[in-house]
Amino acid sequence: MEFNTIDQERKEKILSYIESEDYMPMKRRDMRKMLSVPESDRELFDGLMNQLIQEGRVIETKKGKILPPKAFNMHIGVFTGHAKGFGFVTPEEGGADIFIPANETGGAMQKDRVLYKVLKAAEGDKKADGAILRVLERGIPRVVGLYEQSKGFGFVIADDKKFAKDIFIAKENAKGAVSGHKVVVEMLNYGDERRNPEGRIVEILGHVNDPGVDILSIIRRFDLSVEFPEAVYKEIETLESSVLEQDKAGREDLRQLLTITIDGEDAKDLDDAVSLTKKENGNYQLGVHIADVTHYVQEHTALDQEAYDRGTSVYLVDRVIPMLPHKLSNGICSLNPKEDRLAMSCLMEIDSKGMVVSHKICESVIHSDFRMTYTAVRELLEDKTPALLEQYQEIVPMLEMMNELRLILGEKRKRRGSVNFDLPESKIILNEKGKPIEIRPYERSIATNLIEEFMLVCNETVAESAFWQEIPFMYRTHLEPDEEKLQKMEQFIRGFGYHLKKKDGEIHPREIQRVLLEAEGTEQERIITRVILRSMMQARYAADNLGHFGLAAKYYCHFTSPIRRYPDLQIHRLLKKMLHGQLGEKQAKEYQSKMPDRAKHCSKRERIADEAERDTEQLKKVEYMSDKIGEVFQGIIAGVTNWGIYVELPNTIEGMVALAMLDDDYYEFDERKMMVFGRKTGKSYRLGDKVTVVVAKVSKELGTIDFLFADSGEAEGKFH
Repeated sequence: MEFNTIDQERKEKILSYIESEDYMPMKRRDMRKMLSVPESDRELFDGLMNQLIQEGRVIETKKGKILPPKAFNMHIGVFTGHAKGFGFVTPEEGGADIFIPANETGGAMQKDRVLYKVLKAAEGDKKADGAILRVLERGIPRVVGLYEQSKGFGFVIADDKKFAKDIFIAKENAKGAVSGHKVVVEMLNYGDERRNPEGRIVEILGHVNDPGVDILSIIRRFDLSVEFPEAVYKEIETLESSVLEQDKAGREDLRQLLTITIDGEDAKDLDDAVSLTKKENGNYQLGVHIADVTHYVQEHTALDQEAYDRGTSVYLVDRVIPMLPHKLSNGICSLNPKEDRLAMSCLMEIDSKGMVVSHKICESVIHSDFRMTYTAVRELLEDKTPALLEQYQEIVPMLEMMNELRLILGEKRKRRGSVNFDLPESKIILNEKGKPIEIRPYERSIATNLIEEFMLVCNETVAESAFWQEIPFMYRTHLEPDEEKLQKMEQFIRGFGYHLKKKDGEIHPREIQRVLLEAEGTEQERIITRVILRSMMQARYAADNLGHFGLAAKYYCHFTSPIRRYPDLQIHRLLKKMLHGQLGEKQAKEYQSKMPDRAKHCSKRERIADEAERDTEQLKKVEYMSDKIGEVFQGIIAGVTNWGIYVELPNTIEGMVALAMLDDDYYEFDERKMMVFGRKTGKSYRLGDKVTVVVAKVSKELGTIDFLFADSGEAEGKFH
């Protein structure tokens, strides 16, 4: 039975009735009477009810009574497996994870959506225990892994180690794969407690040691689309390479305004340009000009649908998987120098305190005068390199004024309690064969900070403007840390002599900022930053304006990168409709109803991109360390658990010293103090300690780097 939008609405109506406070458990026929369902719609009603049961949103008892799952203490969540068989469920309604023992997983696998029951409530630091009652939706229909041939059949060992069991492949489903091939497997069945899952090989990616197969495996594992569908290419076939005269009509002409882009050396998708002048009253006039992507990506086209499905561009170590085809992202939408481009401009008048006293959002046509790099801007402002000063003399006064405004805006954010997390990102340099030859922290400078400050003030201005005009919108929200995580974090930083003050049981981001400032320049700075960051919620997209805790901002959105993020593109579309008076009540309502799902989808795509980026980085870090066995490094303890001590090196690479390898004592883990100590000697290792380690073992298959402490007998015997 097919269900349309009206049926979906009916389904939600049935559900909200069952979840209402007045609802008394009843059978289907009584509910049909209560909801005045005509006899002719009986079959449709039963179909909708069966769907709700299938989705785990309602339960039908043996006696035929319909109840919400909560009535049985049942809930819906997403399962995360562990290689050892147990797992965790993240509740859909939010809150702490539930621990699922190995014998209670009910055949659930990585990322499955499940119906679960809490068996034992959380106590102190111990998580609640639960059991999986039913798998509602399989999370991973395809698995990437390493094929191993056996007599008459084969097995695939999944790359994702949380996929605990090997997958059985019958001979006729092996597609000619041989041992050592990386393959994509379509799941035929998921097995059970006694039986392994079974699959069919649908693609052979190449041999495990072939160049590029490692990253291709990650692309397939996260199901990232590399190629665009034929329909998309067809739509952009006749796309012009320069802006048409008729498209400039009716726009604010800002081509005479001195405008520049500032990006990394290798960036090709330039979606933001900036301009700055001083007004007669002494205020700054900041222009943030963003590529007008929606002019070329029209609603209800294959191009728009594909961009929405992707949600974001994905920046892997050796390539970018763009949200839009290169013809747009590096071409007509990119704000390339010396070319007219269509933009959405946010022009802000900012006073000497950093307050935006007035603003204007408009469709514009701009002409970028210079394509600047972060390196060149930093050199101009800090080193004052003579050759560069001469080359860019036309824009030096503007850059110096921009630096003034950067400091003013930064100071304003600091005053209100905005938190700056400067954890080092990795810059990984590969050779032409894809081998990592250098890994170092990504350089942050006054130039990167300058663009950051301008984009932040622009995003806030746009979000506040949309909020007060009450238009349907997609906000970027960041909620305050949950109580449990906050307590653990407070407990830990207290051990370092830092204290967080609370007001009415709540914490203001200014307090977190104060602790970070106190820790600045100390040996523990990175650890304090890391622990605070781990206690934070993840930022996400939402249809409602819930504020941004970390930035201490009441209003925030993503407006500045529509070439690489769909939320920005969505926002541009809504703002343009508003500017043209096209957001009537009916259309606004329609957008508003779709927005929560769109925000959820964009947040999900962002998480997937983050995971894929993290995994490719880890892959290259492991590869980089694979020929450094026996070498000695200085590092800092970045994590402690009851199985090992994680050590981060200055180049951002992290490895682990297994507790089992510390043979000079029996070591225990103290979660309260985040430290590991020896029972006999009292010797301790705690977060933030400086240590010297030796690279003991590197496993490309597991993606792990094992260290030993250089002063342990174990290490000395092996390497000195």
